[in-house]
Amino acid sequence: MAGDEGMSGTLYGVGVGPGDPELMTVKAWRLISTAKVVAYLAANGSDSTARGIASPFLPDDVREIAIDMPMRTERAPAQAAYDTGAAEIATHLARGEDVVMLCEGDPFFYGSFMYVHERLSAQFSCVVVPGVTSPVACAAVMGQPLCKRDDVLKVLPATLDADRLREELLTCQSAAIIKVGRHFAKVKNVLSALDLITRATAVTKATQDDEVIQPVDEIADDALPYFTTIIVRT
Repeated sequence: MAGDEGMSGTLYGVGVGPGDPELMTVKAWRLISTAKVVAYLAANGSDSTARGIASPFLPDDVREIAIDMPMRTERAPAQAAYDTGAAEIATHLARGEDVVMLCEGDPFFYGSFMYVHERLSAQFSCVVVPGVTSPVACAAVMGQPLCKRDDVLKVLPATLDADRLREELLTCQSAAIIKVGRHFAKVKNVLSALDLITRATAVTKATQDDEVIQPVDEIADDALPYFTTIIVRT
């Protein structure tokens, strides 16, 4: 945290939830609707999902920092983008201007905001505003509990290798497999091998207008959109 907060602005990492703007917290709405400067990631220079969710509440005169994030498997381009974005945000903070960074879901739940936070939190005041996460949203739209009583729930990135996914699924009662995208074929094979495929449901863009809910065993494709979560009751 900055030593002289009176001279510097505050960076707010604001979770905007999974898609439905009405699922944002009152605090998130307040900060966004009164923001002078907002920042957000734009994957490969395309439209920002986080900005799209928050757009109904953005002031007309808000200044925007779009951080162009190259979506590649190599880490170096992303790290360079975070460096550039954090430097631009720091310019505003140093002038005493607060900055609201919009984050899909929750800022600290696999959120990219954490990489901006680690670059700026030692120098400036930073506040994290939690948001509804995708596993919770998926359970709600499916109308099924995510876990109960003594259940062990695991959140598993689909980027894990097949052996690790198999191992983790053997020791839980519920799982939310996130970041599915191009890894769907691998995930489907693991679920089939464990005889769990009929207990798995894929939810794409939960709570959004184009939300899709599908039983995994009925999906023929080998890839799904990135914003897909698979809920499994083991």
